[in-house]
Amino acid sequence: MSPELEILLIAVVTAVAAALPGTFLVLRRTALVSDAISHAILPGIVVAFFLTRDLNSPLLLLAAAATGVLSVVLIEALIRTRLVPEDASIGLVFPALFSIGVILISRYAGDVHLDTDSVLLGELAFAPFDRLMVASADLGPRALWTMGAVLLLNIVVIGLAWKELKLATVDPGLAALLGFSPVAIHYSLMTLVSITAVGAFDAVGSILVVALMIAPPATAYLLVDRFAPMLWTGAAVAALSAVLGYIAAFVLDVSIAGSMAVACGVFFAMAFFLAPRRGLVAQARRRRTQRLDLSLRMLVVHLLHHQGTAAEAEECRSEGIHQHLRWSEARTRQVLRQAEERHLVERWGELLRATADGTHLAEAALVGEF
Repeated sequence: MSPELEILLIAVVTAVAAALPGTFLVLRRTALVSDAISHAILPGIVVAFFLTRDLNSPLLLLAAAATGVLSVVLIEALIRTRLVPEDASIGLVFPALFSIGVILISRYAGDVHLDTDSVLLGELAFAPFDRLMVASADLGPRALWTMGAVLLLNIVVIGLAWKELKLATVDPGLAALLGFSPVAIHYSLMTLVSITAVGAFDAVGSILVVALMIAPPATAYLLVDRFAPMLWTGAAVAALSAVLGYIAAFVLDVSIAGSMAVACGVFFAMAFFLAPRRGLVAQARRRRTQRLDLSLRMLVVHLLHHQGTAAEAEECRSEGIHQHLRWSEARTRQVLRQAEERHLVERWGELLRATADGTHLAEAALVGEF
């Protein structure tokens, strides 16, 4: 297998593994927790390295995951005091833990691979050089095996606890009434997030971990309405971002991790503007349609109110209708054109009169059947 293909596989596996638990973070509105965990695990990695002097020791994974869960505990402890809001609690905890890790690295581990640059950015291009060797047999990049195991763990845990995770995410109160422990489910999810962040830490760095955990699920949130489709759509967007990001990095000769993060941002921006129901374009079109419908109701109600009265000649005259309704002439022309096309009004010389359909619409509007 070529190094290029190995890098691409690591990128795709890492992206999908991060997007799966990230979906639950987005739905729980705790997306910033991923940023806190991805930074707060650094001191756990450093301390475990000092104890083992081995960057490949499983103790690093366990210590980092434990530190990630510790950061969540500290954040929630601050929230429960009600002295600081949730966002401030996150902003207090993870910079403190991350700073401790950076100080330890710069002071005691400046001559090893565990440095601040690799921590922040990671470098996928170097991943194929770190091989997993068993009895002199080359089994491939260590990062691919690590992230493959993390991806499998995420799939298994989410599959086995699907109902519990979904219920605790959508309605924690109902989950508690049904005998589930929202707290246990929450910390199980945070442990999964921590393990995922730690597994991806060395290969892609903390910045890309956050991008992969949040941007693809947020994109899926704009595109689909159901829980399960959102999970798999987020995973698909993450995988596609990894592929396109790698291609862009290869063509432009730039950072692979940075290109993948940019690809995630591009997909989110596209969904943000063009999503069929939640995109800005769809919302603008919906507001324009609602405004037109309201204007049509106002028009037919106005006509019916004055139809057959002494003021009809003045109030229902087509040339002066915009003055009575206080509309611009351009808006009046648009509303009249739509009203005639929908057979809501008809012209009687210079006057406008509501048709049977227009009368029905006005009556529905008056009783609140919008």
